[in-house]
Amino acid sequence: MSYLKQIRYPAIAYEASSVNSHENNFACLALSLARSGLGQTWPNPSVGAVLVSADGKCIVGCGVTRPGGRPHAETEALNQAGFAAKGTTLYVTLEPCAHHGMTPPCTEAILKAGVAEVVYGIVDPDPRVAGQGLSLLEMNGVRVRQGDFAEYARWLTLGHSLRITERRPFVQVKLAVGADGRVPVGNGAPVWVTCEESRAYAHLLRAQADAIAVGSGTLAADNPQLTCRLPGLFARSPIRVVFSAKADCPPSLRLFEDIESVPLWVVTSDRADKAAIAELKRAGANVIQTPLDSGRIAIEPALEALAALGITRLFVEGGPLLAGAFLDAGMADEVLIFRAAKVAGRGGLPPFGDQGLEKLDMLTGFQQMDVRRIACDSVHTYRRSEKA
Repeated sequence: MSYLKQIRYPAIAYEASSVNSHENNFACLALSLARSGLGQTWPNPSVGAVLVSADGKCIVGCGVTRPGGRPHAETEALNQAGFAAKGTTLYVTLEPCAHHGMTPPCTEAILKAGVAEVVYGIVDPDPRVAGQGLSLLEMNGVRVRQGDFAEYARWLTLGHSLRITERRPFVQVKLAVGADGRVPVGNGAPVWVTCEESRAYAHLLRAQADAIAVGSGTLAADNPQLTCRLPGLFARSPIRVVFSAKADCPPSLRLFEDIESVPLWVVTSDRADKAAIAELKRAGANVIQTPLDSGRIAIEPALEALAALGITRLFVEGGPLLAGAFLDAGMADEVLIFRAAKVAGRGGLPPFGDQGLEKLDMLTGFQQMDVRRIACDSVHTYRRSEKA
């Protein structure tokens, strides 16, 4: 599709005047590799690794965490480099692991290969690592330092960090509104207010999520598929997650048409109707029961349940009520507002339940980070600050 070439993905604008241009490029490549694996490596983080020759002029190996979480990026880069890894500098977005899991630790492979220096993005918050990998490398003569790309690496790895420290995934909320600031309403089928290019970009975001979430209201209004339908990217469709207090997710919905290739999880109440739950299970859905909060799914325990199942990145694409619930619970890390050139029109809904876009300006710790054009639409990005 030609319009895909028109989309400039919000790239990491890595600019570090304190490092030379070569090092800047190596860091950018490691970050780009890490980004390319998002949505594919859970429950492990997506990590990028670049091996550079001793003279700093040649890249001898690159790696990204493989689907399913292993092999790790460092192992991939070292295998690619072979004997050329000796004396190199390794740029890696996350501290190399130091524990024995299903595979040997990356620190062991780094030492065995004779890598001279490791420039890392952030320390791994996993208590099995948590600085031990860096200490082990230093004790064995490897030079170790944190790169100037730490903040960019932190953002890319935030899903992994939050799953460890807060027992929840990174949450990205996306809403499409018209020029009137309202959300269009479907009547059993999707209704789009944004342009084709914007919708393609939204599908790219789906491909970088572990799971995509909607509420029962969106199911009734739009009957969506929630897959990634860009050419060649269907296999990167995230887990579909439906938030429905009453387990109201009939097998006649389009979500069940490809359930064997794209799993469906239904988050419902611990008091939901047993017959409805049994029907969902017979149809192939995984049912997760959590507590209610004022008659609706309680967001925090639902996220904890998803994190326990390995989800590190959740893309909330489900309508005003669900978006508002995540913001009210303080569980949104990034909000993307796709604003169309045309109005949503009669019947359009406020984007956050009973509140309009002004709600974003009232959120403590949130700030608008970026505004960019995609064809005739604009995308406004709001992020929670690290200290919020």
